[in-house]
Amino acid sequence: MIAGWVRQARLEAGLSGAALGARLALVLGTERGHTKANISHWENEKHSPNLKQLLAIAAVTGKSLPPEIVGPLAGRPADDAALPGVPDALRVVAADADDDGFVQIPMVKLRLAAGITGYQTEPEWRDGGTLGMRRTWLERHDYHPSHLIAIYVKGESMEPALYAGDIVVINTLDTRPVDGAVYAVNYEGEAVVKRLTRDAGQWWLTSDNAEGRRFHRKLCQGDECIVIGRVVRKESDRI
Repeated sequence: MIAGWVRQARLEAGLSGAALGARLALVLGTERGHTKANISHWENEKHSPNLKQLLAIAAVTGKSLPPEIVGPLAGRPADDAALPGVPDALRVVAADADDDGFVQIPMVKLRLAAGITGYQTEPEWRDGGTLGMRRTWLERHDYHPSHLIAIYVKGESMEPALYAGDIVVINTLDTRPVDGAVYAVNYEGEAVVKRLTRDAGQWWLTSDNAEGRRFHRKLCQGDECIVIGRVVRKESDRI
C-alpha cells in the first residue's frame, strides 16, 4: 500500500526518482532516505519510509496521505529507530517559536480602570512573553489569534477549576454572557477571572471555591462589571 502510494505520488507530480530525492533532501535536510536508490527501494517494498518521510513526500508532491497509511504509523517514532525499551512509542518533539504549526499568543498583564470598557496590556515576560497554541486547534474552534490574549490566574477563588499561576487564554471577541461560562472581567477596575451565572434575572460573578464566606458572589451590572472576554483554554501544572 505504501509502495504504491509513493510511486503514484511521484508519477502524478511528474518527478523522476532522482528529482523526488533531491526535493526531499531540501525538506528533510541531512536525514537519510533522499537518494534515487531509496525512492526505488520504497516503491519496490525493499523497505518503507517512516511517517516523517511520508509527510515530506506528501508536501513535495501535493498528494494527501490516506488514513489507512497514516493510522498504523501515527503512534510510532518519526525516525526508523524505536525508542529504547518502548516499542511503538510516540516521540515528543519541541516546537520552535517559528514553527508554522503553532501560533504565539501574547502573554500580558491587564491595565484597567473602573468604568472603562477598553483596556491596555503590557507584556508578561515571566515565561518568555508568549504562549504557543497549535494552529489546528485555533482553526477548529474558529479563533482568530489577534483576538486572543493569555494571562496568569491570581488568587484561590476559582479552585479547583483554576489555580494561582495557571495560564488562561481569553477570546476578547466573545463578550456575550453565557450562564456557567468563565470570563475575564473588569470589576471596578480590577481584572478578575470568574464564572458568570444567571439568577433571578441578574448576572452574577461567582467563584468555584467552596469557601463561600471568603469568595461570595458579586452582582455583575453596569460600568462596574465589564466583560473583557471569555476564557477558552487553560494551561496548568496541576495534574
